[in-house]
Amino acid sequence: MNPDVLATILAMAAATFATRLAGFFVPEGFARRGRLKAAFEAMPVAVLGAIITPTVLATGWPEAAAAALVVLAAWRLPLIAAIVTGILAAAAFRAFAG
Repeated sequence: MNPDVLATILAMAAATFATRLAGFFVPEGFARRGRLKAAFEAMPVAVLGAIITPTVLATGWPEAAAAALVVLAAWRLPLIAAIVTGILAAAAFRAFAG
């Protein structure tokens, strides 16, 4: 195994373990008010965006267009409808692209 890959895996394992362990040491009311509460509420969306965006932008225009359509659909439609929209849009854009 490549040493860089191994180092990355170990670093991510340590980061995951540290975040889980932090839950035991952070006081209970620590993040229930103010800017810290807002930051914690926004974190899942930020992490999801950080995971998805590089993949979407690296694959091609059909996937990027489908992802943009899903973002627009997710604002107005229920989750399952946004997922179906993404699947159908990706298939249609890929078929159109050839």
